[in-house]
Amino acid sequence: MKVEYRKMLPSDAAAVEVVEKSCFSMPWSRQSFWEEAVKKDAYYLLAVDCSTDIEVVIGYIGVWLIFGEGHITNVALMPHYQGRGIASAMIKKIIMIIRSMGINSMTLEVRPSNSKALRLYQKFGFKSVGRRPHYYLDNNEDAEIMWLIFK
Repeated sequence: MKVEYRKMLPSDAAAVEVVEKSCFSMPWSRQSFWEEAVKKDAYYLLAVDCSTDIEVVIGYIGVWLIFGEGHITNVALMPHYQGRGIASAMIKKIIMIIRSMGINSMTLEVRPSNSKALRLYQKFGFKSVGRRPHYYLDNNEDAEIMWLIFK
């Protein structure tokens, strides 16, 4: 498998929507991704399988750039590509990109029940700082708030 990483373009919105629907119970719409792709205060990095003649979007990570901080919106990877280090590569690459923009910290919310995601974020130095009660509308679950401060 040959995976490459690149910035999301508006023309990728439909492919990103497919990834989104495969990962989340309350997926964002294609229109939302198109809008995110044209924002100046957002950066979305795609993971693309280039093993065949046709490029296939298999994952993405999105970051909003707010007041000098990076806020990770979502990390998504098609289920049959999970467990191969691709999500780790996306996080590592987005951290490098965001740092090169002069951003000094990143934050995110994650479901406390998502132990796999929690371990992944902790691997990169994200630390839990609290919870947002009843954050997730589909099941009223809290969100774990995590921060990474660059040194």
